[in-house]
Amino acid sequence: MPLVAITREMGAMGTAIANALADRLSVPVVHHEIIDHLADKMRVRKSHVVRFLEGATGFIEKLTADNTSIAIFNASELLEFASLSSGVILRGWGAAQLLRPVGHAVRVRICAPFEVRVERMMQRLQSDDRAHVEREIRMSDEAHGAIVRRFFDIDWQDASYYDIVLNTARLDVDRCVDMIETLVRAPRFAETEATLRTLNDMKIEARIRAALRADPVTRNARPEIRAKDGCVMFATAANDDVLRVVKAVEGVQSVEFAGL
Repeated sequence: MPLVAITREMGAMGTAIANALADRLSVPVVHHEIIDHLADKMRVRKSHVVRFLEGATGFIEKLTADNTSIAIFNASELLEFASLSSGVILRGWGAAQLLRPVGHAVRVRICAPFEVRVERMMQRLQSDDRAHVEREIRMSDEAHGAIVRRFFDIDWQDASYYDIVLNTARLDVDRCVDMIETLVRAPRFAETEATLRTLNDMKIEARIRAALRADPVTRNARPEIRAKDGCVMFATAANDDVLRVVKAVEGVQSVEFAGL
């Protein structure tokens, strides 16, 4: 089923493209749902989660929101949604970077020249304050860049990390949707048993990290693990508390200790 991860710049029409593509493919778009789930797990305000994911966390929010936990839970939530049997379009929050190992995931970047984005946002906001709009766009770009560098150590604007980069100064929404749909339906991006196993292994690993973080006894544990078809391999020994948490995670069938 279709699995598309879209990264977009403010004012590049990424939201419109994601929604139109969802209609074309008859799959849901996931964006705000992740915020809801993270806020519930973290027991913090949704605004804190949004500001963190956008790289705008302030001093007060740092006192109330655990950045490491949000990152761990965010990855787990993204992979759960990516596994929906109906297919899904994931918009933002590092999904395109996270899903790089998954062969049937189509990773898309939506962009446009800075001045084009400024004009669009001024019209959308019905604002004539160009300086303010320019500042907001630059802050958004810097925030996205900071988040991706922090958790994936890559440049989010580097085209080599995507399957397709679409410039909406040259392409309208319908044409962008046509091009993404072509990739989704191409044999190269077909869902296979191998790609599904990769996704499932990643999901189990993310579940384990989230479970360890959620347990007050193991929240600081960072074991080096790898999941393969339900078997979780540890690079080094693990204490009883870590093993207790790991063995209770859905999808874990066995635990082994071996070099990775």
